[in-house]
Amino acid sequence: MTAPLIHTRDVAVELGGRPVLRGIDLSVAAGEVVAVLGANGSGKSTLVRTLLGLVPPVRGDVELFGTRLDAFRAWERVGFVPQRATATSGVPATVGEVVAAGRLSRRTPFLPLRRADRDAITAAVEAVGLGGRLGDGVSTLSGGQQQRVLIARALAGEPELLVLDEPTAGVDVQSQRAFADALGGLVARGATIVLVAHELGPLADLVGRAVVMRDGRLVYDGPPLAAFTDADHGHHHHGAPRGTDHVPTVAGPLDPLSREVE
Repeated sequence: MTAPLIHTRDVAVELGGRPVLRGIDLSVAAGEVVAVLGANGSGKSTLVRTLLGLVPPVRGDVELFGTRLDAFRAWERVGFVPQRATATSGVPATVGEVVAAGRLSRRTPFLPLRRADRDAITAAVEAVGLGGRLGDGVSTLSGGQQQRVLIARALAGEPELLVLDEPTAGVDVQSQRAFADALGGLVARGATIVLVAHELGPLADLVGRAVVMRDGRLVYDGPPLAAFTDADHGHHHHGAPRGTDHVPTVAGPLDPLSREVE
C-alpha cells in the first residue's frame, strides 16, 4: 500500500507556552485536494506551517512523501504560498523575475530559461489574472496583486504538493476562477493540494475533502459541506464530526475578525 503523502501522528504545537495544536492525526493521499477550514484562531495556519517544518511540534511525528520531516530534503516537490505575504523583497524585481524563481528547482542554475520554463512562467502568470504584466515591477502592484504573484511563483514550479494559506484572500472573483482553473490543471497531473480557507468559492468543485479545526483540534474530516462553500451566509449544517457532536461554523468575511494564529 502506498504511504500517504502527508502523515501526522499526535502532533501538538505550543507557541509562547500556549497550546495551539492538540493531538493532530491527519493523512493526505497523493492526488487529494483538501481544504482546511475553521474560525479565525482555530490553528489552521499553524497546522499547514507545521506540516512544512516552519513550526516545530512539541510532540508527535510529521512525514512528507513517506519521510520523517527532519530527514526530508526534496523540497522541490513542494510549493507553499503563505498567508498575508508580500512579493517585494527590497530589491527591484519584475513579475516575471519573481515567478521565474519558482522554476529554480526544475532547471540547471546559471543557464538560460528553456522553452518549458518560459511556458510554465507565462501560464502561471495568466492563471492568476496577471497576463501581460511580466515586465511590470512588483513594487508597483497592489497587495492583492502581489499575493497573486506569489501564487504564480508556486504554480510555475509545478509542485507535486501545493500548500496554500488563504490563497484567494483579497483576490477578485474573476481571478479566483482563473486560479481554480490553474489548480485544476495541477490536479489533472496528479498534484496534491492542501489549502486553508474561510470559504471555497470557485475552488469548491476541486475540493474533495474538508478538515475542520476548532481550538487546535480536528473536529471534522470528510466531504465538504454546503456551509463551507458559502460560509459568509451563516448557514449551519451538521456533518460527521470526529469525537464531538458539534461541527463549528466557519467564519465569514463579515464576521468580527480576530487574528489567525500563525
